[in-house]
Amino acid sequence: MRIDVVKVKERKRYEVTVGGRVVGSADYRVHGDVVVLPHTVVDASMRGRGVAGALVRFALDDIRAAGRQVDPQCSYVAEYIHSNPEYEDLVAPD
Repeated sequence: MRIDVVKVKERKRYEVTVGGRVVGSADYRVHGDVVVLPHTVVDASMRGRGVAGALVRFALDDIRAAGRQVDPQCSYVAEYIHSNPEYEDLVAPD
């Protein structure tokens, strides 16, 4: 199963595709040096296959590459960061 993730700037979201079909997305908003990730959704048929993790990992890597921090308002993103401490330095202070 091939998982691809892209940043779609005009829609202000990251999209994940499997087999060329969009199966999930993570919305974002930029506030200065902080990127807010308020919502992540993955098609129920793709759950448990690493699709959401690939989506969030791509988003966090993109945020890091841009030199920004993240406000993980989405509970999945917050849990992903907690489970992957290499991303904890990206979390913006309150």
